[in-house]
Amino acid sequence: MKKILLFSLLLIFIPYIIINILIYDKEMKFIFTSNAMVRVKRTNTNQIDTVPLEEYVMGVLAGEVPISFNIEALKAQAVASRSYVMYQMIKNKDNDYDVVDTTLNQVYLDDNHLKQVWGNNYNEYKEKIKDAVSKTAYQYITYNGELAEALFFSTSSGYTENSEDVFISSVPYLRSVASPYDAISPAFNNVVDFTYDIFCNLLGIKYTTDINVEILSQTPNGRINSIKINEKNFSGSDVASLLGLKSSNFSINFSDGKVYITTKGFGHGVGMSQYGAEGMAEQGFTYDQILKHYYTGVEIEKIKN
Repeated sequence: MKKILLFSLLLIFIPYIIINILIYDKEMKFIFTSNAMVRVKRTNTNQIDTVPLEEYVMGVLAGEVPISFNIEALKAQAVASRSYVMYQMIKNKDNDYDVVDTTLNQVYLDDNHLKQVWGNNYNEYKEKIKDAVSKTAYQYITYNGELAEALFFSTSSGYTENSEDVFISSVPYLRSVASPYDAISPAFNNVVDFTYDIFCNLLGIKYTTDINVEILSQTPNGRINSIKINEKNFSGSDVASLLGLKSSNFSINFSDGKVYITTKGFGHGVGMSQYGAEGMAEQGFTYDQILKHYYTGVEIEKIKN
């Protein structure tokens, strides 16, 4: 009787398992083919545009890095951006859209916008971006055979950050590495100042000119994890967001009746530094060398047509 019951259950569940494997395989092949389409939510209109993958990557290059960047840095950005959006496409496959067109995911600029902002330089600039994308066509980053979430940011303070020091989760390919060329970035060091009343108001603390700052914890590279300002505790990223700072690697000083804040770097600090990549490219490193420097232990693979 038990054998009959077991056999009956197998007859029921084996087709179910096979069908689900085939459906999953079909979904994966749809995502990882050259005709993949990216669903981009336009934040200004809430419209969802469906854009071919390689066209999307060109729009991201235009939005994320200066067109003056070395071609090898542009190629590195193309592979990182393609990997990032592919990761988001899998993550959001059951949602209405894959990514938004801002820094919440990646900045994406469509062709109509580029024609307006580039003007007479449109053809020259578009060809440069097209060259970077075509020379890395369909390439993406993997770690141990799995698609990598290729995070990136503008400028480091000289080292990138371990993922767990910024985003809690430890990711083996998002390790802290030296990024020695970031000083070329205009955002490598930045100073902003506030009057005491504006500083207090932005942070939501009681107005006073007697401000006490206590750093409670930092990453090994100086990024602030937690900080106490007067009697209120903040995360470093909260302070950066509330005050509009370029990064959570900052110091606070008081002089001449004002609050001065000096920041190092620009962005969250995890993954590839865009200006670090540009510096490496100028030193003769190729795009794959750049990627393998910033993403520890990864390989570069290619979508099959």
